[in-house]
Amino acid sequence: MAIDSEAIRKHVRGIIEALGADPDREGLKDTPDRVAKMYQEVFEGMNYTNKEIAEMFDKTFTDEMDFESDSKELVVVKDIDIFSYCEHHMALMYDMKVTVAYIPNGKVIGLSKIARIADMVSKRLQLQERIGTDIAEIMEIITDSKDVAVLIKGCHSCMTARGIKKSGAMTYTSTLRGRFQDDTALQMRIM
Repeated sequence: MAIDSEAIRKHVRGIIEALGADPDREGLKDTPDRVAKMYQEVFEGMNYTNKEIAEMFDKTFTDEMDFESDSKELVVVKDIDIFSYCEHHMALMYDMKVTVAYIPNGKVIGLSKIARIADMVSKRLQLQERIGTDIAEIMEIITDSKDVAVLIKGCHSCMTARGIKKSGAMTYTSTLRGRFQDDTALQMRIM
């Protein structure tokens, strides 16, 4: 589903009016257009399914490494910076750091692709928990590994800037699949 920029412009203008501001005044007259352009960028991931994202970033290598099926070899990429928007308030989720880990099952993915997957998945209206689940699903599709873990920590402006207003509150989520679910030694290696 493509993002409808014209509808966004129309509705943002309506929101400005509903707030009691003049949408034609100098500072606001181009705001609906700017917001529509911004939404095209920050919600780009809504244009793609997890399967389509997996196809976009499916760059793996198999010939240089010999992995055994019970291997404890581990690939971990930490501190991937992302931001997203909460589906409940359309509020910014920020200062987010993602850790993605997996045990190779015959092939490895290019490291930059892991960051690109996290970035694309974050460009949706959603929950932090779903970001982790979606990244894990895409990693499973690309690597054929069932052993995937995704840890995310971040701030939510729906908690820090409104409502309870707890500016130091951080939200931590973990998605553990395969051996990561029960193997505490593996879990500790990614912490």
